[in-house]
Amino acid sequence: MKKTLLFIILLAMPLLASAQTRFGYFCFDTMLKEMPEYVKAQADVDNLRRKYDSEMRRAEMEFNSKYEEFLEVQSTLVPTILRKRQTELQDLMEKNVEFRKDAERLLKQAETDALSPVRRRLAAAVAAVGKDQGYAFILNTDNDACPYINPEMGEDATELIKAQLTK
Repeated sequence: MKKTLLFIILLAMPLLASAQTRFGYFCFDTMLKEMPEYVKAQADVDNLRRKYDSEMRRAEMEFNSKYEEFLEVQSTLVPTILRKRQTELQDLMEKNVEFRKDAERLLKQAETDALSPVRRRLAAAVAAVGKDQGYAFILNTDNDACPYINPEMGEDATELIKAQLTK
């Protein structure tokens, strides 16, 4: 009995191996950047970036103005006032550097937050297409992740995903 079962399994293996697995592929980043929600989210982040840049330029101009003023009068200042002004300039410079770091961190977080729902929507569309088409999986071809895909085994799912996004 065991030999018969083993013999049947051995006979079935080539049949199972010849069954093709269907899969899809597309470029996630390209698809993401074509979505209207992405364009709006990027515009919102760019607007926020301009506001931070404007504030950084204002702070830099303020520092430069105070520094130039200090350079003009430093030779006439008594040592205690000179140290006080140097400390003020140092504090101002440190605050500006800290603000720049915070702004970069906050911009990165704002971009992540703005794009998160867009990414989720695209991922849901990919999952729906995969299920509808009976794909075993859908590959993301970004960054040359798949340098070769046999077109007889895989299908470009880009148009199907675009159609799913417009539903």
